[in-house]
Amino acid sequence: MSWHTGRLAGFDLETTGVDVETDRIVEACVVGCGGGIPVWPRTWIANPGVDIPTEAAAVHGITTERARADGRPAAEVVEDIVHALVDAVDAGLPVVIMNAPFDLTVLDREARRYGVTPLTDLVGDELRVIDPRLMDKAVDPYRRGRRTLTDLCAHYGLRLDAAHTSDADALAACRVATALAEKWPQLRGTALDQLHAVQQQWAQQQATSYVAYLARTPGREHEATAVRTDWPLIPYQRRGSV
Repeated sequence: MSWHTGRLAGFDLETTGVDVETDRIVEACVVGCGGGIPVWPRTWIANPGVDIPTEAAAVHGITTERARADGRPAAEVVEDIVHALVDAVDAGLPVVIMNAPFDLTVLDREARRYGVTPLTDLVGDELRVIDPRLMDKAVDPYRRGRRTLTDLCAHYGLRLDAAHTSDADALAACRVATALAEKWPQLRGTALDQLHAVQQQWAQQQATSYVAYLARTPGREHEATAVRTDWPLIPYQRRGSV
């Protein structure tokens, strides 16, 4: 049985911004889907303890005022998310995350910020991630156009309602992962452990290719130094470490 026919755990965050080291979680979802079992989502709204920039609120619809009124304390939410993902890993489920290094790194830094044991410290090498964005680019590298979740849903003929809400995006990521496996035999025919490992290789290859592109693009050469090859998580470095 291929991994895509079993149960999957989708994970998505909405945040105060795009800096994985400093931005905060505003909304989150861990959803179980597939395997012939009904969809079962767990969602959270957090009060991040900081103002939510207007630009971020325009994307996910959660303002500072709403987060303060409806959100739970961020530390509690972070702990709940980590425990939900630990449960998924303990159950042997792959965790489907669109652009995994963003969401997993934000969660890692939030856990450390609030004194919560980080996910990777709890599950070690047992975490298996499916990253639809990474896989799509690996199997169909020459297709033109953007590869956001909305774009991938459109390309694979999937419906996406309420984009940029964590529950809709987490479920859509799982559906894209399933569609990828159904279309591309090399994905559905690869065991989960091996697929996780090969995605690490693909991430490094794609980052290296992007660095080369930036290096030969006038005016963008300086951006190359910010490109990371880490997947599915950017390792934590203490201040002052190298």
